[in-house]
Amino acid sequence: MQNPDEKPSGISNPSMKDVARLSGVSKMTVSRALRAPDSVSPETLARIQEVIESLGYVPNRVAGNFSLNRTTAVAIVVPSLGNALYAATMQGISDILEPHGFQLMISDGGYSLEKEEKLIKMYVAERVCGIILHNTNHTEKARKILLNSGIACVETGDLCANPIDMCVSYSNFEAGLAMAEHLISLQYRKFGFASLPVSWSDRLSERRRGFVMGLERAGLSMDPRLVLEVEPGLESGAHALGRMLDLGLPLDAVFFAGDVLAAGAVIEAQRRSIKIPAQLAIAASDDNELMQNIIPSLTTVRFPRYEIGSQAAELIVNRSLGVPSETRCLNLGFEVIQRNST
Repeated sequence: MQNPDEKPSGISNPSMKDVARLSGVSKMTVSRALRAPDSVSPETLARIQEVIESLGYVPNRVAGNFSLNRTTAVAIVVPSLGNALYAATMQGISDILEPHGFQLMISDGGYSLEKEEKLIKMYVAERVCGIILHNTNHTEKARKILLNSGIACVETGDLCANPIDMCVSYSNFEAGLAMAEHLISLQYRKFGFASLPVSWSDRLSERRRGFVMGLERAGLSMDPRLVLEVEPGLESGAHALGRMLDLGLPLDAVFFAGDVLAAGAVIEAQRRSIKIPAQLAIAASDDNELMQNIIPSLTTVRFPRYEIGSQAAELIVNRSLGVPSETRCLNLGFEVIQRNST
């Protein structure tokens, strides 16, 4: 019998049998502990739970229903279903999955790593054949569950130095850097920056880090008072620009790490009769349809969101067919779009 104190290592896609062996009990006891915890002793239950935690084991809800131990479902978790940015990615995924007979399951992670972890655990328990995550940072437990599950996983929010499995994206750092270089080439020198709270997403912190690096390479810097974190929405963008202007500091260009915030800033500038770009330049990122049609049209960074979705889905379909991927990470890049706001 396995020593209960032995530490598990290198177990991929752990099973109930592994939990039983490492806990020093039978599979039936593990099953009872999962289904009716009160039916086993507290000491045994604690030992089983410790092994489950260390393995990242998730009970299989569909084991009796599918001979291949996998469904034909692919799950995607995005930070917010209310954010239209993710629509193109989901469409790209759907357009690839549907002809192959796969179903798409969509969940809202709510900018919460803990909620994402719960969703990952649920999808692993349902034995989906693939999981697509917009986040690239996760709780340690979520990462362990995914690594041990054997389920294909694609991260899409940023290029990963160490992806869980596969990654299809662009570099947020390089995007921020490119926008800084673009604005500097247009002779702007006094900058502000606004984004959603960077604690919500490493994508935002990387975009800001790239922008700051671009300024530093040109011998420039931003006053810390002109670097803001705000809540989502048009009004938040307007409020952010208002706060910057009310400081009375030199300011000739502001980069908003989000289109909706930038659109709100345009509205605020118009309220104050500030001419864009003659008196103040405004740049954005993401390039949704609003950016092309707002007056003035906004300079922005365009990301290939549809292509990211379709490529991520292709990787999962190929994995299910036994076709190996040529690379773990696909860099689809981005494009700085010059328009009338700068």
